[in-house]
Amino acid sequence: MADSLFDLTGRTALITGGGSGLGRNIAEIFAEYGANIAVCSRKIANCQETVDQLESRYGIKALAYECNVGSEEQVKAVVQSVLSDFDSIDILVNNSGATWGEETEKMPLDAWEKVMNVNVTGTFLMSKEVGRHMIRSGYGKIINIGSVAGLRAEPPEVLNAIGYSTSKAAVHHFTKDLARKWAGHGLYVNAIAPGFFETKMTKHVIAQYADTIVHKNPMKKLGDTRSLQGAALFLAGAASDYITGQVIAVDGGSSL
Repeated sequence: MADSLFDLTGRTALITGGGSGLGRNIAEIFAEYGANIAVCSRKIANCQETVDQLESRYGIKALAYECNVGSEEQVKAVVQSVLSDFDSIDILVNNSGATWGEETEKMPLDAWEKVMNVNVTGTFLMSKEVGRHMIRSGYGKIINIGSVAGLRAEPPEVLNAIGYSTSKAAVHHFTKDLARKWAGHGLYVNAIAPGFFETKMTKHVIAQYADTIVHKNPMKKLGDTRSLQGAALFLAGAASDYITGQVIAVDGGSSL
């Protein structure tokens, strides 16, 4: 695999929200292709479960960290710990996310602020801190996890979470702007916009509206783990070395 466009041997990936869901799936594919893994979230027990599985299955180095990505102090501390433990961060996946389902006219301000703090501010803080190291090293791949909810407006019966969709649209533009700013430093910044995948965050919506979602999807199906992993692996490795500032929808065509 040494000459593979997808080989990550010797790279270190930091994945926020890596204790479960899409973050854990991404951590697994990176480990499968040789990367060492650092995962962080507010629930360190979940992260520890992830790293135990990865070390046992793939024989790579993996460590878990506790971090609220909306706290600049915690972000700085975690990044320094990861650099101390691994010596470098070559790949950053900004996956931590929050949502709040509510009719817009009834949504509390603190709910809006919570979603923005995790999804937008957290992505900024982690990118800023890891980016400083990447700029010094002259290389880095940053992958932001957006959403098709940030590409199109869904009817309220499918998704009634205006804070979430607005935050993901912000993540998409942040991706493009940051890619433009840091291209000259050897950094690549791209985003994945998943459609409906079965995760803890989406399980309630899918439980209620799976038939409607599938019916409206051009490919007539929900997202599967390997599809997301393939997109993440592509953006993390040499296969995407002429790609930056892009938002790749992994959604079965639902954003068309």
